[in-house]
Amino acid sequence: MRDRALLNLAIDSKLRGCDLVKLNIGNLMAGPDIRTRAMVIQQKTGRPVQSHISADARLSLAAWLQRRGGTVDDYVFPIRLDQGRPMSTRQYARLVDEWVTAVGLRREDYGTHAMRRARAAMIYRATGNLRAVQILLGHTKIENTVRYLGVDVEDALIIAERTEI
Repeated sequence: MRDRALLNLAIDSKLRGCDLVKLNIGNLMAGPDIRTRAMVIQQKTGRPVQSHISADARLSLAAWLQRRGGTVDDYVFPIRLDQGRPMSTRQYARLVDEWVTAVGLRREDYGTHAMRRARAAMIYRATGNLRAVQILLGHTKIENTVRYLGVDVEDALIIAERTEI
């Protein structure tokens, strides 16, 4: 249950691993319900970023949090031996390695940052909207988003060809 909730939230939230593992239950809950959007202050930049949480992620989080219990101040993904401490980024990385190899992919090709990049890349491919992806990732410069997604001239030409005027 925990792993499914973590995987779903990792992909949906577009958060860095260090921010993902330090989420408190209060970041995700609005009364008895999982929020459809969560606001997180990024550790790296100190800037807020807002994330959409899909219906599937909300279901898996609700199941996990019901089993896990806790208060709004508790970590969503604590270490097993001490509920007062968050899972480490290293433990999260080990879990991602396990997930990747379990589905037959090379762990060298996929890591924790692949979780952050996955939804952002899908949004960009579907819309071509770099500004939207920039906002979702919390990047201050569009150039960082371009480099992050690996956008090139071919991408620009494909978007231009799809656009009828």
